[in-house]
Amino acid sequence: MNNPNEGIPDEPPVQRMFSGIPTTPPAWAVRALLTLLGGLATLWYLRGILASLRSLFLILLVAMFLSFALEPAVNRLERLGLRRGLGTALVFLVGMGALGGFGTLVGTMLAEQVTAFSENVPSYLRDIDTFLEDTFGISGATADLRAEYDEGMARQLGAVANDMARFGTTIVNVLFQIFTVGLFAFYMLAEGPALRRTVCSLLPQHRQRAVIEVWDLAISKTGGYILSRTVLAVASTIVHWVAFEVIGLPSPLALALWVGVMSQFVPVVGTYIAGSVPIVIGLLEEPIHGLWALVVIAVYQQVENYLFAPRITSQTMQLHAAVAFGSVIAGAAILGVVGALLALPAAATVQAVVSSTAPRHEVAEDLLDQSQVRRGRRQRPERQAIAETDAEDRET
Repeated sequence: MNNPNEGIPDEPPVQRMFSGIPTTPPAWAVRALLTLLGGLATLWYLRGILASLRSLFLILLVAMFLSFALEPAVNRLERLGLRRGLGTALVFLVGMGALGGFGTLVGTMLAEQVTAFSENVPSYLRDIDTFLEDTFGISGATADLRAEYDEGMARQLGAVANDMARFGTTIVNVLFQIFTVGLFAFYMLAEGPALRRTVCSLLPQHRQRAVIEVWDLAISKTGGYILSRTVLAVASTIVHWVAFEVIGLPSPLALALWVGVMSQFVPVVGTYIAGSVPIVIGLLEEPIHGLWALVVIAVYQQVENYLFAPRITSQTMQLHAAVAFGSVIAGAAILGVVGALLALPAAATVQAVVSSTAPRHEVAEDLLDQSQVRRGRRQRPERQAIAETDAEDRET
């Protein structure tokens, strides 16, 4: 009997393998693909919206920390019988007056020093030229520098008019952001109890206690940070003011305010930025004045680190140096300068929340002691006494 398929070539193995697969995709696959593409498009659109609102979120974050920092003072005034709105306005007026006075003194001092330096540059170059000619017999060594300085000053004066518009725009933008931060902080501070009640009303009761505790910790740690920094800044300003008066530096009060504020409120690099200005100004006036300013700043920094700061921060905000340094780096990487400034109170708040909520367990001292013995380390006397007492208790 003849085979009906005889004479028909067999299908290739690959075609036989895929012969049962439908050529059109199923409906669920199309819906899943469209849902995935729609989700990706929505996420991309939301990413653009969040990027556009980044400045607003940053302003709200700064305003929230500012309200936390000022709330202890407002609460104190409210306990004294002052209405909360009036107390908030009074605290803001005092703060704005302090910032305005600091900016006026330091800005005037810096403007005077820059003007005096630019006027004295030709004199400095002539002194260098005279020294080189009298000592080494080299004449006219700074002639090219004087010519370049004169030409550079002419170019700079010509470019001032072009830069004034951009500078004015920048100043207006900065002032607008400061005003916006202050406005949000004022409302958060004046309506603090109502805001807390509104937030708690959105949560179940078993969550409200945790929110209130974290809120209170944030206020306590942020306010404590500002208080400790303010006390240290006042002490630093007074000491450096007296020292700069004795040394004979120009504008000693403005320089002392600069050192006190910058060294306390700018993390990590604030001390170096604060100390560089009086040292440079002293060197320009008289080299010995700059050296004495360096000695005063270095000595006071050691006294503050080992005597003043531990006693003050122990009452307000305790934060390990490594944790503080790491938090500043992380804050700067995430939010730039603002993140670096807010990193320390944020880290203190997180540390307090973890310390108050994380479970604690008893340390097995005998295991630690055995580990130290195996590593050949010598125990401290107090730890050794504890270990011996525990051993006696176990034997008993």
